[in-house]
Amino acid sequence: MNVLIVEDEIMAQKSLTRILTLNFSDMTIVGCTTSVKSTVSWLKTPGNHADIIFMDVELADGVCFEIFRQVEVKAKVIMTTAYDSYALKAFEAGSVDYLLKPIDPSSLKRAVARCRMSGGQIDAEALLKAIGGGAPKKEYKERYIVRFNDRIVPLLTSNIAYVYSEDKNNYLVTFDDQHYVIDSSLDVISEELNPEQFFRISRSCIVQMKAITSIIKQAGGRLRIVPEPESSFEMTVSRSRVDDFLTWLEK
Repeated sequence: MNVLIVEDEIMAQKSLTRILTLNFSDMTIVGCTTSVKSTVSWLKTPGNHADIIFMDVELADGVCFEIFRQVEVKAKVIMTTAYDSYALKAFEAGSVDYLLKPIDPSSLKRAVARCRMSGGQIDAEALLKAIGGGAPKKEYKERYIVRFNDRIVPLLTSNIAYVYSEDKNNYLVTFDDQHYVIDSSLDVISEELNPEQFFRISRSCIVQMKAITSIIKQAGGRLRIVPEPESSFEMTVSRSRVDDFLTWLEK
């Protein structure tokens, strides 16, 4: 039986390969992929064939469910997951088996036996319906890589208080009042940040909800935000965005 392993953690990939080799002499590992993109590419490549796919839920570039939206998966699929119950319910709804990490050899044997006995491939339509169907959930940026003098700094978006433009430069400001220059434009950044947490109050500023300490009404219906940490500029909500901003605050 040909086996494809879809797993973005190299150690987990090697561990699963070792367990399969020790327990199933009729299995051949024909490929290992680490992302939605590389898996779709592998499955679309003429000559590639897998009877069983061991598929991790969360991959380097998104969740594995996106694979089923982009390509027909003819193999039998065993999901591997360390995540919450919504995934388990979805797997069951799609007639797929699943393994909880770390993978137990006895559970692995059970899953493989179920695959050997089952007649059909994964029911992708039922699976996608069970996890919310329709359009894939958008993935938002979790971190930026910024430069500070001679250092490269990974910066979690949860640590960003606000982003602003000044003198043709764009800056990320953290809750501990560190300022980092970033090459991306505010148009790009506003699309990358989760709109439940961040709001673009003007052409030159995006603010995280947790950074807002108070709001002051100004003449003409405009609003001035008092952020923490304190900003070096007057942080004002554009008149055209006031209604949307107030709605966002109430969510």
